Amino acid sequence: MYERMLNKQETPTPEEMIKFCGDNSERFSLLNEWLTSAFDTEQKIVFPYGNKYGWGVSHKKKNKLICNVFAENNAFTVMMKLSDKQYKSVYDKLQKYTQECIDNKYPCSDGGWIHYRVTSKEYFDDIKTLLSVKCSK
Repeated sequence: MYERMLNKQETPTPEEMIKFCGDNSERFSLLNEWLTSAFDTEQKIVFPYGNKYGWGVSHKKKNKLICNVFAENNAFTVMMKLSDKQYKSVYDKLQKYTQECIDNKYPCSDGGWIHYRVTSKEYFDDIKTLLSVKCSK
């Protein structure tokens, strides 16, 4: 249903990744543009972490990973890590789906990783909220 771009032999263009996201192609494009313009992140098309993740756009600032945005058929998934304090600072303002993603995060030091699939405007707004927390000083 939400297949990823898994052919490691062919690096997709940004346009191919946008098109692959189908119904959420505009949001995929807007999120990547927003991260770069609002937080001065460097974008790079990558195939990280093994074959099941597929192609995505990594966003780094001063060599620090902000997130990876993986293109999916009619969606995209943002993989990111926040501290428990950062998650807690916005938890009550988020959609139930977003709260469940946070509740089921992969623990890591004082926080954890989430894989957040964006399929609607509400989810898009929530991931922007989380990324704003991640990028704020």
